[in-house]
Amino acid sequence: MVHAFPLTLPALMVNAHRVDLTAKPSDGLHFTVFDVGSAPFGDTYVLGGVRRYRTLPESPRDPAEENFTYGFITRYAPDGSPVDTALFAQPHLDGSPSALPEAGDMTLAVLPDGTVALSQSPGSTFLLSADLSRVLEAWRMPFGYSIEEGGPGDPYAVSLSVTPSGRLLGVTSEYGLSNWAGARPNIVALSEPGSSLAPGAKATLQAIASLDARTARQTEADLSPHVRFQGAPVGRDNRPSPSLTELVSSYARSPYEYSDCTLGRPAPLGDDLFVVPVFSRIYRSGNRGGAFTFALLDDRGRLAGRLEGMDLYKDSPFTGFCFTVVTDPHRARAFHLNRYGLYAWGPDGQLRARMSTEDTALKALTHFTLMDCTPAGDLLLVHRTQNLVLRVPVPEDLGELQGVVETALKTFRTQRTALKKRFAPVNWHWVEQSARVHRL
Repeated sequence: MVHAFPLTLPALMVNAHRVDLTAKPSDGLHFTVFDVGSAPFGDTYVLGGVRRYRTLPESPRDPAEENFTYGFITRYAPDGSPVDTALFAQPHLDGSPSALPEAGDMTLAVLPDGTVALSQSPGSTFLLSADLSRVLEAWRMPFGYSIEEGGPGDPYAVSLSVTPSGRLLGVTSEYGLSNWAGARPNIVALSEPGSSLAPGAKATLQAIASLDARTARQTEADLSPHVRFQGAPVGRDNRPSPSLTELVSSYARSPYEYSDCTLGRPAPLGDDLFVVPVFSRIYRSGNRGGAFTFALLDDRGRLAGRLEGMDLYKDSPFTGFCFTVVTDPHRARAFHLNRYGLYAWGPDGQLRARMSTEDTALKALTHFTLMDCTPAGDLLLVHRTQNLVLRVPVPEDLGELQGVVETALKTFRTQRTALKKRFAPVNWHWVEQSARVHRL
């Protein structure tokens, strides 16, 4: 069933900081959605951030007028009503630090037992209770330009996804790659069957692919004990070969098209087949037409093909930097949305549906970001400026998807009108006070 619901801000936070909801991003108020995760029991978790930064002639005497930076995770019931919100990053009122630090890049995954895994760049992972009231475990990777500067810490993953059988598909970072400074997402890894990520139980990951194999600068300190390959920690020459860069270069138009490429977030198409996005280098000038591959890797890291049917220019994900691929691993389907269309593939990687945003009935899709596919097979899209989530059911026959999406966009407009009457949003900020608020 098509369903729209708002991304809410807790009234407790808005009132405590006297937030001027009429302020625009140019005035220093920013609201961002980083990720959306779906639980098997129907709840939806939204990971985001809200920030106020104003240049003032002098420090305000009133704490409520100070700048702030919050990360938040909100749990929504199946009907879209907010139930719990966890606030983090901003220091507590007594000045003590938050249990979760501020980070620019964050992802989340809902584990089979309902626990929420929050991952932050360059490779920290935190476990939260299903009701978001407690941090159950923390594996931290300090930021630094080298392992010597940042320290090894106790890292885990920069992103995690869950396969139908409950295995973890993750990306881990490494220091000492080529001439890059800092830790860089580089290893695609998979947990062992039957292992779990839980307080006191850090599931070992088995590397199946390495994006970059240029590791001449790595030392013993750069080895990753929790990521294994051939029975030993990943590092230096002990890694899957050929590299992922070499594998996707078989699709390149020129020999160096994927030099210094970037690894996207992998998504499971099943228990033993994964979509791994790889993008060529991003330049300050226009990037439309740049090389990209949505590679298909099996659970041993072998290239099984790619998601076919996209033109490098006409269907470019570089416009707007729309690099996310979401999957329905229970039905072996993959989906991608960018400024030029919505795309759907079957398990063989063949394009089953392409819905162009040049079509008047689908033009509104350019305002949405595709965030997740629920266990029930529904797509979750977020409106980037109106801060609304749209749930779109996917029919069994992907050839009928365009008609369903057109109907969903019409229904969205109707439901949005009803939500505006109910919440009276200010500048598309939806303030709500019924959800429990937890300061982490």
